[in-house]
Amino acid sequence: MDEAKREWVRAWLMKARNDLANARVIGALPVGPLDTAIYHCQQAAEKAVKGFLAFHDHRLERSHDVARLVELAAAYNASFANWEDAAITLTPYATAYRYPGEFASLEPSRTEFDEALALATNLVNFVLSLLPAEIQPTG
Repeated sequence: MDEAKREWVRAWLMKARNDLANARVIGALPVGPLDTAIYHCQQAAEKAVKGFLAFHDHRLERSHDVARLVELAAAYNASFANWEDAAITLTPYATAYRYPGEFASLEPSRTEFDEALALATNLVNFVLSLLPAEIQPTG
């Protein structure tokens, strides 16, 4: 793998890791804004799957639809089919709480956030498990 591709894929994975870290930090605050934290869960999942697709030289779409990205990734690894439900759960968080009126509530519940964080963490870890160590984020 050439250096440019290695850095491109690693950049996606680093962004995914950083989004997960932001979700955890915000979620750990006594009165943290869970609307922001849950958005970072969706972003982590999206960026991890985009990193996987980039590794396979798939042309990346400008999309926040994790379910669609997982469907595309399943063409390279059938195990992604096991992540369809998680992707369907995470996809709406790209916009759901970012704007007034999208959901009845302005913030997710603690339970909803905890579920999103677990799903995103597990999906990111799954993606990382499929990729070679040489492109794993460091630091």
